[in-house]
Amino acid sequence: MGVYVNIPMEGIVTETASPMHHHHNGVGGPWRLAAQATLHCLTGCVIGELAGLVIGVELGLAAWQTITLATILSYASGLTLGLVPVMRERKLGLVAAFRIIWIGEVISIGMMELAMNLADYSMGGMGAKTALSWMFLRGFFVAVPAGFLAAWPVNYWLLRRNLKACH
Repeated sequence: MGVYVNIPMEGIVTETASPMHHHHNGVGGPWRLAAQATLHCLTGCVIGELAGLVIGVELGLAAWQTITLATILSYASGLTLGLVPVMRERKLGLVAAFRIIWIGEVISIGMMELAMNLADYSMGGMGAKTALSWMFLRGFFVAVPAGFLAAWPVNYWLLRRNLKACH
């Protein structure tokens, strides 16, 4: 439960520590907070990524079409998972909440998607005949940790520069 300060003219978000936010600043330090933020982001990305990959593979789409679909759906689900807690905690509308999270989420999801799609493509998951095949699952199971590992230091950097809101 962070305290968010929105600077609307620049669209940059900063976060200040508060008693409600103290639990993040104690045990584990900034890398643990970055890991928690990355896991939260990964949850949203994985929902969209998996949906896009399954649709793309089952429809026999080309790899670039599957990547595009998976990326669009990852942004949709990832941003939604970022927006809902901020809207609920702060009692904000969609636009106000989006102003708070957009920079951090767009960068984090972008890095995650780049790594996940590259890993999945390299493992042959997008070339599978069906989403129930080992080839598809292997690609996905390699892509998920690749996305986490790629986004974790990025989220650390974003949090340290107050460009990502913790929720």
